Amino acid sequence: MSQENQTFSSDFILLGIFGHSPTHTFLFSLVLGIFSVAFVGNMAMVLLICLDARLHTPMYFLLSQLSLMDLMLICTIVPKTAFNYLSGSKSISVAGCGAQIFFYVSLLGAECFLLAVMAYDRYVAICHPLRYSGLMSQKICCFMAASSWILGSTDGIIEVAVVLSFSYCAREIPSFFCDVPALLTLSCTSTLLFERMIFICCVVMLLLPIAVIIASYARVILAIIRMGSAEGRRKAFTTCSSHLTVVGLYYGAAMFIYMRPVSDHSPTQDKMVSAFYTILTPMLNPLIYSLRNKEVTRAFMKVLGKDKYAE
Repeated sequence: MSQENQTFSSDFILLGIFGHSPTHTFLFSLVLGIFSVAFVGNMAMVLLICLDARLHTPMYFLLSQLSLMDLMLICTIVPKTAFNYLSGSKSISVAGCGAQIFFYVSLLGAECFLLAVMAYDRYVAICHPLRYSGLMSQKICCFMAASSWILGSTDGIIEVAVVLSFSYCAREIPSFFCDVPALLTLSCTSTLLFERMIFICCVVMLLLPIAVIIASYARVILAIIRMGSAEGRRKAFTTCSSHLTVVGLYYGAAMFIYMRPVSDHSPTQDKMVSAFYTILTPMLNPLIYSLRNKEVTRAFMKVLGKDKYAE
């Protein structure tokens, strides 16, 4: 059997991120706690936005899409990691590896574009409030959200097709999931052309949305400064700062991983940064938005039956 055929008949081995020392057992328990908070937080955000009519606005619709993406992302990575750790198994099938690559690449790419759409939404709301209902109509909002999903999925399909076409000289992936940069280090053949393609994709899917975000918030900041109302400035800054915090957390980690040559990657560094944006960031996003948003808090209290507060 040829090496290429062997590639498709053998499982990969995920070396993981935790051992079985007391410290690693504690860290694994911490990850499960973070996963639980992220799962419940993002699920609650999606349900609240769906159930409360007052949250049926473009801003909250886009926020529900972000929470859905984060929910799918943690479910793509953490359950398999936990199963392997608890069972003592480290294997993942080629099909399972391909599925992980597709989902996390698609979701990360979709979030890139969605964050840019959310920045544009804030720009229109603050700089062109009288034209907001036209520029961010339900049809336009749904189109932009769907485009984010489609563009992310397109990137996922391309990357998984190319990655699984390589032959691999080793089966041990120095990560806790099928991360593309970690997988490329095992290839028997040159991956230089694919690395260049990834870099171009990163320019399109990271730098272009960042350019939209910077341009939108430059205009937003100028508009906020010119506001006569101190309450209006405070509310605008609160909304925008939440979004900018998420953008900083997400884009910083993603650029660190995907915009460096494979030869510059350190397995330990990559594991830590990957854990940050695949596990920790999905937990922080709903907390950042919900804790600083009175409308979300009111909707939550209404669901709990505390109508007086909700009113």
